[in-house]
Amino acid sequence: MTGAEGSSEGSARAAVAGLLVENRLLREAAARRHLIDLATGMLAVQLGQSTTEAADHLEETARATGTSPEDLAADVVNAVASPGDPRADPGPASPLPARRLRRAAAAAETADSVGEAARTLLDDGLALLGADSLWLWRCAEAGYLRLAGCAGVSATEAAAWWGIPPLAPEPMRTALVEGTPVWLGDGPADAAALPGASAGAARVLVPLRRRGATVGLALAGWPEPMEFDTRTRRAVTGLMTVASTVLDRPDSPEPGSPLLVDVLDALTHPAVLLRTPGTTGAPTVEHANEEAVAALGGPLPSDDRSLTRVFPLAHRELIRLEGRARRSRRPQHAARLPVTAGAGPEEGPSPLLDVRVLPAGEELAVVLWHTSGDPGLAVRRAVARLQTVGTFQDSLDGGETVWSEQAYGIFGMSRQEPPVPLLALRGRIHADDGGALTELLRTLTERGAGAQTVLRAVLPDGSVRHVRVVAEPLLDGETVTGCVGVYQDVSASRRTELALTATFDHLTAVRDQADVRHQLALQLQRAIVPEVPALQELPGGLVVTSRYRPAAEEYQVGGDWYDVLPLPSGKVLVAVGDIAGHGIDSVTGMVALRNAQRALAFTGRGPGQLMSWLNEVTLRTGGGSTATAVCALYDPADGELVWSSAGHLPLLLLRGGRATLLDPPQDILLGATPSSRYQERRTALRPGDTLLLYTDGLVERRHDGLGSGLGRLVAAAEELAAVPDLEQLVDGLLGMVTGDTDDDTSVVAVRLREPGSVHGS
Repeated sequence: MTGAEGSSEGSARAAVAGLLVENRLLREAAARRHLIDLATGMLAVQLGQSTTEAADHLEETARATGTSPEDLAADVVNAVASPGDPRADPGPASPLPARRLRRAAAAAETADSVGEAARTLLDDGLALLGADSLWLWRCAEAGYLRLAGCAGVSATEAAAWWGIPPLAPEPMRTALVEGTPVWLGDGPADAAALPGASAGAARVLVPLRRRGATVGLALAGWPEPMEFDTRTRRAVTGLMTVASTVLDRPDSPEPGSPLLVDVLDALTHPAVLLRTPGTTGAPTVEHANEEAVAALGGPLPSDDRSLTRVFPLAHRELIRLEGRARRSRRPQHAARLPVTAGAGPEEGPSPLLDVRVLPAGEELAVVLWHTSGDPGLAVRRAVARLQTVGTFQDSLDGGETVWSEQAYGIFGMSRQEPPVPLLALRGRIHADDGGALTELLRTLTERGAGAQTVLRAVLPDGSVRHVRVVAEPLLDGETVTGCVGVYQDVSASRRTELALTATFDHLTAVRDQADVRHQLALQLQRAIVPEVPALQELPGGLVVTSRYRPAAEEYQVGGDWYDVLPLPSGKVLVAVGDIAGHGIDSVTGMVALRNAQRALAFTGRGPGQLMSWLNEVTLRTGGGSTATAVCALYDPADGELVWSSAGHLPLLLLRGGRATLLDPPQDILLGATPSSRYQERRTALRPGDTLLLYTDGLVERRHDGLGSGLGRLVAAAEELAAVPDLEQLVDGLLGMVTGDTDDDTSVVAVRLREPGSVHGS
């Protein structure tokens, strides 16, 4: 490697390490921000301030009291939380202080997957109570439970309890049917009734409820008996309340990978797990078992796990084999690959022998090999070959059949029994393999060519072995007089391949269910919130257009919605909202709120009352979710717009070429506290005015303040003020103003047409 190459590699490593650190810091910052934002909104309501003023007040108070902003935010949220919320008041002298409980909840609520949330709830909460494991199941079709995430358990155990049928073990069934926690301080009566339960190990089962229905089940485990006093029960219940809100997150990525890792770790020869992102990405080594670590000379590097780094001289051939395995969905083989680094210069390089590359999913593959670098392993391999390979010779012209001693052992036969000719082997193999044997015999006898196949030999005790048959014809001129060959017991490698194939099938089933859930959410969202609906001409000269821009990543199906609805009174409802989170639960929550708002609007009540009712709907059906929204009613009779805001971004009024942000009421978001009241603002619209309602995906950026994003929106609106067509104006804004949080975006533009103006102007 040249000095320039070494410098470049060092820079790449430093960049990767920096990205890993940045990712961890961003996750921690997201949890802090989530908690501080919630506290800021509550303070704004309590103090009658704007959110900016409330944020400044929180920061100044934290500085004056010597308390961290997140601890103070936890105190604020706990003080305002609903009575009886165990996250706010875990009880006097609680083993888990309220601040710690609230911060753990905030961190879990910002997790990207159920598995990540489970780890956070265990590490930052339950572990302080002595727990060592947490399982979160989601209610699935036909009464089944499907494991959505877990922490503190092995992948093998997780795979064993991945799916639980409707007739669940008694403790689980009791929790689900009665809807109340089941506290097993001395463990279940039957230790096998629950995962990981040993005699006397404490367990807690908590039904997870959202929108008044049971949506899942949580199981927390302890390594020994536990006395669940009132304080501990409140703390556990509080954390499980958070667990019920994270089931809308995706399942842990690649749920089959941990199981594959356990399978590889159980092997007695080197094996590594490869991951290839997309169809053209470079494979990286995700895991190496102990034998592979020894063969490679030490643990995998933490900064660079590319095949080029791990297998510097064999990476090109491994990449080729991995690509062929994924495309063909069949194992690929190589007898010997170029040497790799080895355990050290004193031991010399270690060749890769009998290399097999097995596909294990769209992005996963397994590499198995042997090495002669370890003398002990080499001896075991040599002995194994002697024990699992036997020779045979058959005659087709009246001579005898001869087997070596090992051939008898392969077929489970005694040396006193006569050897079985290849032509008569059909009675010793699985019935379904008769065709493969016929094809091998036809190749030998009719074509006079060598052939090989793998047959399932049925032993006298009923067990089955996979036997590779390799045969060459014996010729007398052009006449085939017999054949010679070998039988090889390949059962061990076949079992490995079958285990990995079964794991892959399990992974595919999990991914298919996740895909169905995602597609359902996506179709539901697109049906309710079309991306480019038609321009609407409404009573009183009102022209409305709207746009919906999905999240940058399709899997992040969000909870944005908008609505424009003429009412029997002649007024027009205009609304925009955003439910926190992504996934099917966010989309169904969005549909519930949008439909509830539509129905309530027909009562004729004002936006303030509609918001109060929506808040109660969110509290009772949202399963802990929150939402921001703005609701407006336009009256053509007097040209007045009456509107209310629940923690939403300010409306933008474009009038006479100038853009102005309308100061919203400082009211709390939906679903935060019960019995909230919402103020109303009145804005008189003039002919030519354009009003813009939007969600945060339009203006929010990760490393910039919200004020900067709003400033960019104002500047863009003024630059486009002369555009006469309303749809062109909105499309222009979407092109000029773009957030970078990958969140979805909704925009509704309302224009009061000037007399004599054309359609859309």
